[in-house]
Amino acid sequence: MDFGSFLLAPEIKVKIITYRDIFQDKAMRENRFGEEYKNLSAVIKLDPADLKQLNVKKGDTVILKNEFGRVVVRAEESGYETPHRGIAYMPKSPWSNMLVSDETGGTGVPKFKEISVTVTNAKGEKITELMV
Repeated sequence: MDFGSFLLAPEIKVKIITYRDIFQDKAMRENRFGEEYKNLSAVIKLDPADLKQLNVKKGDTVILKNEFGRVVVRAEESGYETPHRGIAYMPKSPWSNMLVSDETGGTGVPKFKEISVTVTNAKGEKITELMV
C-alpha cells in the first residue's frame, strides 16, 4: 500500500442550480430507464477551476453528498465563459432529486434551486443506478 492511499480526496462545497433540458426531456419520453436519459441526466456541470481543484477530468465520476443523500454522477465542464466557482448546474432528474430536502417550509414545494453539496472524486465508481 502506498502513502497516497491514506490521503483524502480533495473536496469542494458547491451550490447546485437545477434546470430543464429539452434533449433530456425527449430521452425521458422515449425511455425513462434508458442509457440516453441517464447520460443526459446523471451529470453535473462545474466551473473548470473546480474540476481542476478536484483533480477530475471531463467525463470522470464524482460523488455528491449532503444531509439528504449521496449520488454518483458524471462531471462535465459547464462551458460558460464567466467563472462561477462554487456554483454547479444539474438537470432536474432522479439524480438531482436524491439531494433535495423534504422540508418545504409549509409550501408543499421542495427547494430545487440551491442545493448545497460536497463534491469529491468518485475514483471510477459507476453512476448511481435507479431502482426500478
